Amino acid sequence: MNWTRRDLLRMALAVPAGSWLANFEMLAAPLRGAVKITSVKALQLDFQGDGCLVRIESDAGVTGYGETGVDVRMARARIPQLRLVGEDPLAIERHFQAMTGIIHPFVPSIPLISGLDIALWDLAGKILGLPVYRLMGGPVRDSVPMYSHGDFLKDMSSAASCLEWAKMIREQPEGFSAYKIEPAQTLRGERVGPVVTTAQLKKIAQGFANVRGAVGDDIDIAVHCHNQYDTPSAIAVSRATEAIRPLFIEDPLSNVEYCEGWMAIKRATRTPILTGEKLEMVKQFKPFVDSQAVDIIHPDISYAGGISGCRKIADYAALNRMPMALHNVGSLVRTYASVHLAASIPNFYRSECRLGRPGRMYEKMAADKPPVIKNSMFQLPDGPGLGLEIDPGFMREHTPKGEDWA
Repeated sequence: MNWTRRDLLRMALAVPAGSWLANFEMLAAPLRGAVKITSVKALQLDFQGDGCLVRIESDAGVTGYGETGVDVRMARARIPQLRLVGEDPLAIERHFQAMTGIIHPFVPSIPLISGLDIALWDLAGKILGLPVYRLMGGPVRDSVPMYSHGDFLKDMSSAASCLEWAKMIREQPEGFSAYKIEPAQTLRGERVGPVVTTAQLKKIAQGFANVRGAVGDDIDIAVHCHNQYDTPSAIAVSRATEAIRPLFIEDPLSNVEYCEGWMAIKRATRTPILTGEKLEMVKQFKPFVDSQAVDIIHPDISYAGGISGCRKIADYAALNRMPMALHNVGSLVRTYASVHLAASIPNFYRSECRLGRPGRMYEKMAADKPPVIKNSMFQLPDGPGLGLEIDPGFMREHTPKGEDWA
C-alpha cells in the first residue's frame, strides 16, 4: 500500500489519542467486576441555572459526583432509561458508548450523559485511589490556566470606572491575567443584535478602549458575545474591537451550529474566533475543525459529552493542530472536572471559571481544601477522583426547601 505523508502524520497523531483510554483500562483491570452501581440520583442547587448535580453510589461505599447540562426534572426522568444500576462503574467506555448510542424512544440527551460520565470518572478515581488526570495518562501540565469575567465592571463608557475595576482585579489573590467582557456592557440597556448600528459600534469600540487603557497590556481582554449578531454585524463588532488586541472573540454569530458565516468572520478579522459551548460530541465540532472555521473550539464538559466526550473532541482537534478551551459557569464539580480534563490533553488552551468572585460563594462548596488559583493558574488537586470533597453545610444551604437527592 502506498502511504502519503498525510496518512503517516494522521497515524502518528492517532496513537496518543487512544492511549489515554488504554491507560485507564490497564489501571482498572484488577478491579473490573468487583464493584456495582447501587443508585443514581440528581439534585438541583439554588444557584444552578444551566444544570444539576448527579450522584452515582456504589456497593463499595464510595460515591461519584457529576454536573449535567439539564435541569433536575429531565435528569430524573431520563436516568432510569440508561440502566446504570447494577453495572460495573469501571466500564466507563462501554457505558459511554451505550448511553450515547441510544435512539429509542428519544435521541440521547448528551448534556445529561455528560454529567453521568463525569460522575463515573470521579467514582473510578475513588475506587482506584488516583486523580482522574492520572487515570487518563496525565498530567501533561502541573497547573491549568484559567480566565474570569468582567461583569462586575460598572460602566465601560467611563474611564474612571474602568480604572476602578482594574484596581480591584489587581488586588485579588487569584491574579487572573485574562477576563472576557460582553460588548453589550457598553450599550447599557439598548437592544443588542442581530444588527448592530454605527452608534453602537462607536460605543463598543470606546468601551473596550477604556478597558485596555485601564488594565494595560499585561492583562488579556476577550470579547464575549452571546450568539446575538448576524454575519455583517459580527464582522463589524470584531473589527471595532481589534484595536485593543483581544485574546479572542467568543460566539459572535447568531447561528450556533456550523455555517459558512463563521468562515466569513474569520477571514474578516485578525482576532482569534472561539465557539462551542453548546455543541455536542465530535460530530458537532467536526465541521468547525475540518474547515478551520474558528481558531479555538470551546466545549463545556457538562454539555459536550463529559470527560470522555470532551477528550475525544480534543483528540480530533489535535489532529488539525487546533487548541481547545473549556466553557464553564458551573459549580466546583464542573470546575474540577474541567481542570482534570485540561491537565490530561496536550492541545489545551484555557478554562473559564466563576471562582474569585466577590464573596467566594463557589469556593465554599469545598469541605476541606479549597481550590487554589495563583497567577491565574489552577493548582491540580491531588485527591482521588475529582479531588473534591463537598461540604454538607454548603449543600444544605443551597438546596431548595423540599428538595433532596432522588
